[in-house]
Formats: sequence, C-alpha cells, structure tokens
Amino acid sequence: MERLRTGVRGFDELIEGGIPRGFFVAVVGEPGTGKTVFCIHYAATGLREGDRVIYVTTEESRESIIRQAMQFNFNFKSFIEKNRLVIIDALMRGRDDEWNLLELDVDELLKKVIEAKKHMGYGRTRLVVDSMSAFWLDKPVVARKVSYHVKRVLYKWDMTALLVSQYAVTSDMAYGFGLEHVADGIIRFKKIVIKGRLHRFVLVEKMRQTNHDLRAYEIEIKPGVGMAILNPSEYRIEDVRTPQEVSRRIREVKEKSRRELTGEPEWSSE
Repeated sequence: MERLRTGVRGFDELIEGGIPRGFFVAVVGEPGTGKTVFCIHYAATGLREGDRVIYVTTEESRESIIRQAMQFNFNFKSFIEKNRLVIIDALMRGRDDEWNLLELDVDELLKKVIEAKKHMGYGRTRLVVDSMSAFWLDKPVVARKVSYHVKRVLYKWDMTALLVSQYAVTSDMAYGFGLEHVADGIIRFKKIVIKGRLHRFVLVEKMRQTNHDLRAYEIEIKPGVGMAILNPSEYRIEDVRTPQEVSRRIREVKEKSRRELTGEPEWSSE
C-alpha cells in the first residue's frame, strides 16, 4: 500500500509510515493545539517529494499561511511560482484573485479545488482544508452531509486529504457532527495546562487499513524546526476530559439546536 509521509518527526512511525494514498483524514482539536502546523508539515513534505498541493484556508489569509510556513523554513512562495502549490483563500474573498472563494459555500469550494487540480496537471495530489467547520458554522447539523458530499465528489480526483475540524473549547466534541463518521482516519490534537505550563498532545484515534499506535503522545513546536513527537503521555484521558456534567449540558443544547433546525418535536418522558 502506498503511503504519504506527513514529515512530522516521529509521527509517521505511529501509522506504519504514512497516510494511505486516497484517504480523507479528519484532523480535529481545539484552537491552538497544532492542527495548522501539522497541515503545513504535510503540505511541505508533499512539495519536497514532488506532489501537487492544494491548500484551502478559511480562517487565515493566504499570506498568513505563507508566513507561518516560513517560520519552519518552508518556502511556499517558490512552489506557488513553480505551479506546484495553490493556496485557496476563503477568508479574503473577492473577484480580483482567481484563487479566492467568492462565497463560503461547499459547492464553490469543490469547484475551485477541481480547478486547481486541473491547473497543476497530472500527478499525486495532497489536499488540506483548514477548516471544514467554516462551511457549517450556521448549521452544524449538516456537517455529516457536507463532509460526505466533499468526499464523494473529490474521491475520483486521486487526492489524499487532511480535513480540519474545530473542537469546542468547552467540550471534547467537534463543532458539527459528521466529519469523523465519513473520514478514513482521525488524528486528534489536545492541550492542557499542567502546573502552569501548556502541554500539547496528539492521538491517532482511527486509521483504516493501518496498525496504528493507540497511545497519546506529547508534541512540541519550535520555530525553525516545526512539530515533533515526544514521549507517550503519562496522563490518562480522565485527567484532561471535560467534566461529565458540563459535557451533558452541552449535548443538550446541541440537541435542542438540532431539533429547532429540523423541526423535530421534543418528546417528554413524563
């Protein structure tokens, strides 16, 4: 089986050498946990190995992604000039740039991604969408439908994709249900503060056709170097989980929101 390396030091060994070609992998976690840095590594490694790369950014501008990559000595501008990298900017929307989205719409996204694939020509292609959550901000209940639509349309274009989903800061749940259900793999990022110091972790929760490591690992991110995997975590999931009562109340609010959007009646047990 052909696998695509992420380039993150110590990570590919956790998934038998890389992500299987053609997979759609969900990268999930709270803000500030390292998801974008992980995606930048994945894109940069592909460029170094001769792949075409399409990078969709919805929460930062194209220039911001280029600057972040330079912090880790990845020169994205040079690959844009070589027609090996297209960064689709969904934040700075406008008609004056062919790689800006005119509106935050999933069909507009798919159209632009396919245009970029045709523009760069034949070759193994990596796709990053950071993040998918932007496409269901007003209706998180449609996340599964949107995610399935994206995977179904793009699957035939031979892309190996990282699709980012934001987790709510107050819970351990993604904003919008569904992406994880249709994904071929799930890579989860987490952060906690221990004795006044921020710690970040990564866990491969799912990777089809792969005998992946089941442990959570602490990670570090350094300027000029990037992300690296450290040792397996000594903390249990119970040590970092949101209190059950808080999670229960959040689920109730989400369920109420879902019923309001779908018109489903609320049944009483009394």
